[in-house]
Amino acid sequence: MVFIHGATYGSTHTFDYEIEGESWMDHMAGSGFDVWCLDLLGYGQSDRPKVMLEPAENNNPIVDTAHAVAELDLAINFICGKRHINSVSLIGYSWGSAISGSYAGKYPEKIHGLVLSGALWVSAGSQPRSINASPGAYRMVEVQAAMSRWASGLTQAELDVIVPPARVQKWSEDTVLSDPQASEFNPPRLKAPTGVLKDFQHYASSGEPWYDPGSIKAPTLIVVGELDRETTPEQGRAIFTRLGNVPHKRMVVIGFGTHSLLLENHRSELHAVVAAFLLNVSSTK
Repeated sequence: MVFIHGATYGSTHTFDYEIEGESWMDHMAGSGFDVWCLDLLGYGQSDRPKVMLEPAENNNPIVDTAHAVAELDLAINFICGKRHINSVSLIGYSWGSAISGSYAGKYPEKIHGLVLSGALWVSAGSQPRSINASPGAYRMVEVQAAMSRWASGLTQAELDVIVPPARVQKWSEDTVLSDPQASEFNPPRLKAPTGVLKDFQHYASSGEPWYDPGSIKAPTLIVVGELDRETTPEQGRAIFTRLGNVPHKRMVVIGFGTHSLLLENHRSELHAVVAAFLLNVSSTK
């Protein structure tokens, strides 16, 4: 199985970030899966292209969905060759759900199970709720911005029930510092490619679908936090109703979870739902 991340933070600091002794990848490995994750170019532990060392405004947005799908194909081909298999399960989070949905529709023979966590669906006229950037190759994210994004739309009392403040602080600091150039700024800043924002603006203005859920052939699970303000349960339902050619589909809304559910107090429910779904897919494959 392969994890693919969202618009801002790499897979290694989301799916493989250890909380209380275990990451989501650890949990899936403990459930019997051979687990991989991909950091796209410019994210996490992957290389930073030269344009990310130049002023952002000097270059156009980089690493869009088409680029991400091509990178994901390289990764899946490598894994299949390494393990002598023909297909994998795929878990996409946030923007990663659009990457995964696009990939599963384009290469149905390579995906035998699909999970869209915090599933992104953009309608005409949509606006990104918490991610904005001027045109350019990348945007900058500070620790305080990461913390504020987590709390979007919640009172402090609500947030405290969902996730300990100390965890929010530590994860935000650790993740920003995952950028090798972060400490060159005061305060430290993480750079994130803006290809996803270029895509968002295109699909929101044109009304075209980001991808076609009807082209997906694999059993598909959509799972979202009840309090997710970025990829809302309504977005998940919009995709669910368009999954017309899958043999099995399921949608789960987990209570007291935000867009960062995978790092919160109710993450074990997310882990359990996803593991059970994909184990069932594997047993019937």
